[in-house]
Amino acid sequence: MTEPLVTIAVPSFNQGRFLDAALTSIFEQNISMEVFLLDGGSTDNTLEVIDRWKDRLTGWRSHADEGQASAINEGIALGKAPYVCWLNSDDLFLPDGLTKLLTALTKDVSAPAAYGRAYNLVENTQTYRPVWVEPFSEKRLALRCIISQPATLIRRSAWEAIGGVDNELHMVMDYDLWWRLFKECGALHFLDDFVAVNREHEATKTKTLRRRHYSEAIAIVRKHHGSVPLKWWIAQPYAVWYKSIFK
Repeated sequence: MTEPLVTIAVPSFNQGRFLDAALTSIFEQNISMEVFLLDGGSTDNTLEVIDRWKDRLTGWRSHADEGQASAINEGIALGKAPYVCWLNSDDLFLPDGLTKLLTALTKDVSAPAAYGRAYNLVENTQTYRPVWVEPFSEKRLALRCIISQPATLIRRSAWEAIGGVDNELHMVMDYDLWWRLFKECGALHFLDDFVAVNREHEATKTKTLRRRHYSEAIAIVRKHHGSVPLKWWIAQPYAVWYKSIFK
């Protein structure tokens, strides 16, 4: 049996309507992998979807847990592959997306992680638009999150060196992770190709909890960069205003 190259954690909670598509996109990747599904005790049709895929999952569970970050750390810790990532249950990999990221990391042996471009799928209109992703630089990372989480692949050695995602963070665990990978292990590798899809829907956290999202993001920038660019203070009132009139 071929040893897995990638460990994939799939955190999920009451997103059964998206889960089948997410798992399909994973198992259509032409790469050896181990997949752990961590469900937080869903009450929708999630268990029915899991039942259809259970023979292909390396492991799964469904019970109340301590949240998304904790579930991600749990899933990746269960694996042994040299590369790791997570795919939220409402997101998707594009065909050969993981192969492209793995190739990039194989070529750039100094990079702790690789990331590519991603599309944002607006669920209510079924329209696609590119996510704002840029080549890596600390200056640009301090202005905004220039990395799309579903479009990333990380070396296990780097993941373990920084202890995975921060269990205390709810909104910006990925933004904090990119900063810590950079500070501890070096610049992340940018792949100028589309590899994943981020789904935007009515329950997306960055839409429903924008004030908390900006608050956590500003704290992360201050912690890792030392100062907060003016852009954040200009953008934050807009985020609060946007939520107040469109909630």
